[in-house]
Amino acid sequence: MSKTSLFFVFSLMTMLLFNHSGMSQKTKPRVVISTDIGGTDPDDFQSIIHLMMYSDLINIEGLISSPFGDGKKQDLLDMIELYEKDRPSLAKNIKGLASVKHLKKVCKQGAKPAAPFAGYTKPTEGSEWIIKCAKKKSSQPLYVLVWGGIEDIAQALHDAPEIEKNIRVYWIGGPNKKWSINAYAYIAEHHPNIWMIEANATYRGWFMEDENAPKNMSGAAYYENFIKGHGAMGANFVNHYKGHIKMGDTPSLAYLMNGDPNDPTTDSWGGKFEKINHSSRTIISGGSTQVDSVVAYGVIEWRFKGPELNIPQDSACFTIEIQKQEWPGYYLGNGVYGVRYSSKKPEKSSYITHSTISELNGLKGQYVSTAPWPGKLGKDDYILGKQWYGDLPNSELFLEDQQGARTISKFRNEYLSDWAKRWSFIK
Repeated sequence: MSKTSLFFVFSLMTMLLFNHSGMSQKTKPRVVISTDIGGTDPDDFQSIIHLMMYSDLINIEGLISSPFGDGKKQDLLDMIELYEKDRPSLAKNIKGLASVKHLKKVCKQGAKPAAPFAGYTKPTEGSEWIIKCAKKKSSQPLYVLVWGGIEDIAQALHDAPEIEKNIRVYWIGGPNKKWSINAYAYIAEHHPNIWMIEANATYRGWFMEDENAPKNMSGAAYYENFIKGHGAMGANFVNHYKGHIKMGDTPSLAYLMNGDPNDPTTDSWGGKFEKINHSSRTIISGGSTQVDSVVAYGVIEWRFKGPELNIPQDSACFTIEIQKQEWPGYYLGNGVYGVRYSSKKPEKSSYITHSTISELNGLKGQYVSTAPWPGKLGKDDYILGKQWYGDLPNSELFLEDQQGARTISKFRNEYLSDWAKRWSFIK
């Protein structure tokens, strides 16, 4: 055999081994989506439409409905039916789109109520599905993109802690962290070594426009110019925010679409992040005042003294009201009552408690939360491992008071233009 032939055979064997190992650059990421679609924020309907239109780029292994509010698995199935009508047009131009049958098969119901102080409750269909997917034999990690509460992740980690090494989580935090604060606290304390992108503010660059935003894509202009009249999904899109682009959860998918998914510290359509070694937490015994400064997006944990009652530990028995919203507080035992909260942005605010327990009723206080997050290391902070990433703190990357948002907004023309091309395929 000639040297040329030997070289050809060697090259072919190398290529086959390379592809078989799953290391080819064309390998699709394995993805599970946890969404609060149908819950408190309608932007997930927009994000699900976007997801299905780009389903050729990823392997969707699960779609989990984990809403705060009235959302349910049926909301996912309803959106898939719209996709079914438009898929033939898309498929003429895009190869490898997810099948309707497959998408319906992997829809699961996740947790609806927020976790109690412990951070977990009982398994759900969604949490069990995360465990099943994470335990599949694969050379690839499982990306779990969390668009709402993180309860199903916390439950899955509690029930099967060994999956920690197999999953990568990109969580849209901020307001979701407020509602999911106990599940978050459980993960930060008990699974600090998980691979986690905690995007508390960066994601807002997807819909907050900087000074370079193209005018034909601003506000409702994008819908009028690129979506209107394009199929069943286009007709549905205007029902959510009147067609204005929000889709605050889509950056988690965009992170996998354009950039290096293995390195969150590099540029991507889903933002750029830095490694953080702690997550801010402030424990306040008794009340707080405006001189009590905490870090925005951090965990505030108030602990109040009250009577020793014969009620189950971790029982919700009071609420704390902040900005006309209420969070449950719990009996921790030994006459101690606790409640957690996280501000979704820098803010100055106050609180009042409500309870049938007289000692816990009508307690008032204030606090000030400041940026950047996670701030300087404090004595109560959660100590994190080497794979936890947060919003970049650089002042020049803020959009208004949103930390790191410019790392996404600068790509606005690119990602919306790319999407516009796909809309044009739907007749």
